[in-house]
Amino acid sequence: MQTYDVIIIGAGHNGLVCASYLLKAGYTVLLLEKRSVPGGAATTEAAIPELPDFKFNLCAIDHEFIHLGPVVEELELEKYGLEYLYCDPVVFCPHPDGKYFLAHTSVEKTCAEIARYNERDAKKYAEYTDFWQRALGAMIPMFNAPPKSIIDIAGNYDIAKLKDLFSVIGSPDKTLDFIRTMLTSAEDILNEWFDEEFLKAPLARLAAELGAPPSQKTIAVGAIMMAMRHNPGMARPRGGTGALVQALVNLVTTYAGVILTDQHVEKILVDSGRAVGVRVAGGTEYRATKGVISNIDAKRLFLHLVDDSDVDAADPNLRERLERKIVNNNETILKIDLALNEAPRFDRWNHRDEYLIGSVLIADSVKHVEIAHSEPSIGRIPDSDPSMYVVFPTVLDPSMAPPGHHTAWIEFFAPYQIENAEGTGQHGTGWTDELKNKVADRCIDKLAEYAPNIKNSIIGRRVESPAELGERLGALKGNYYHVDMTLDQMIFFRPLPELANYKTPIDGLFLTGAGTHPGGSISGMPGRNTARVFMHSQQPIAQILSDAASSLKSTAKSVFRGNEK
Repeated sequence: MQTYDVIIIGAGHNGLVCASYLLKAGYTVLLLEKRSVPGGAATTEAAIPELPDFKFNLCAIDHEFIHLGPVVEELELEKYGLEYLYCDPVVFCPHPDGKYFLAHTSVEKTCAEIARYNERDAKKYAEYTDFWQRALGAMIPMFNAPPKSIIDIAGNYDIAKLKDLFSVIGSPDKTLDFIRTMLTSAEDILNEWFDEEFLKAPLARLAAELGAPPSQKTIAVGAIMMAMRHNPGMARPRGGTGALVQALVNLVTTYAGVILTDQHVEKILVDSGRAVGVRVAGGTEYRATKGVISNIDAKRLFLHLVDDSDVDAADPNLRERLERKIVNNNETILKIDLALNEAPRFDRWNHRDEYLIGSVLIADSVKHVEIAHSEPSIGRIPDSDPSMYVVFPTVLDPSMAPPGHHTAWIEFFAPYQIENAEGTGQHGTGWTDELKNKVADRCIDKLAEYAPNIKNSIIGRRVESPAELGERLGALKGNYYHVDMTLDQMIFFRPLPELANYKTPIDGLFLTGAGTHPGGSISGMPGRNTARVFMHSQQPIAQILSDAASSLKSTAKSVFRGNEK
């Protein structure tokens, strides 16, 4: 029987980040991955067999959150082959009336584009972006620390971030106004700030990327999605998202970490209330002397991989709370990948090739976005007039296709379980090959209204239904965030208050991944935070002293930087 200090279930990017920190700290680590390749939702693959020279990001593509933390720098991932390519422009959204929203990294250039249609909205956009960037600056220290670790959080605040914090909550009125803002909806905020639909629609579409309709209360934080594209910016690894995973794999193997693929974990082994290993399909067992860390969401972990008696012995209320408190609203995505013999052209909107560098949003109005998100929650497919998030990765990175050719990445929000189709189709969801291709056809028809040459340029395509995506990722109801990103399931509440600090009631069993703080996206933050909590549990006194020293060092640097200005 093979024995390691730590076993990590799932070799997605957070599992690999967590493993990297633990390996560098001297622990032996085994990662067990269900698929034949590591990466989870962060892979780049030759997904169309007859076109092996076309590379596709099968889920995650645009990276913003990872630049809000120190993972890339601390792990020195550039040494292991990672190179980021920054997008500029970052967003293009054509409007049916002939206007368009074109956002650059520069706020000033973006405002100049908006001013061509509405000078007031241009002025308000600068104010809006400034507010959300200050709010983001105040939040970043909380993202990069376990939510219940006061020392870690405090140590992350330098002078600049403290200024941001006080600028948004520095008085009773500011605090109350900020709380009100966070409790409202993206739609309400956009109506408060702007007049023009061509501007509000793409901002609503980006805010809704967190997985809720623009009208839903408590999801206003989605407004930071556009602010981040200005600073720190939006980037993609050269070679696709999978290049980030490959750099992490290179680091893990350099430090003698072990990654085993095609390993489906079926059971957490618990002895006397402590997690001591795992059993995989086929019966092979692996032992962990110090801990087991799971990328699998808490609901599936405790309801399917741990014996009921072991869960109840640790916390008799946990199973029922997981079953009834965790919310997934049925929204996931239908994913379309296209191989193209030429790039699309948006001629009616004064086409320039640079439009295609960032994200192309098909969002005709806030109502259009609202329908795209609200219908999946009740099991309906919003394909009569599709709203989409589209990327043409090869415009920025030609290495992902043969010379002169391109790829398209299309995200269409769809229900996991189709209304009145329970028990039929793929995994009982109602999805079939015929249906998914019919929906894909409608999405392409909609895109062709803006770029008429798209249909004739398609030389190959791959369509993945929500049921297939959920099965591939091992995601509950196809939710690649594991748990909805609503305020009631964030920070201290993610996934539940008693599990929010990555520890579980079972000794030696820890959580990481998208279902933990600060949530889904490509950030590496959950992996890093879990590693810190794990190491603290092994050497609490030493880790506390180390954290305190880091905090003092950070504060001192901040003070000296502030004095230099």
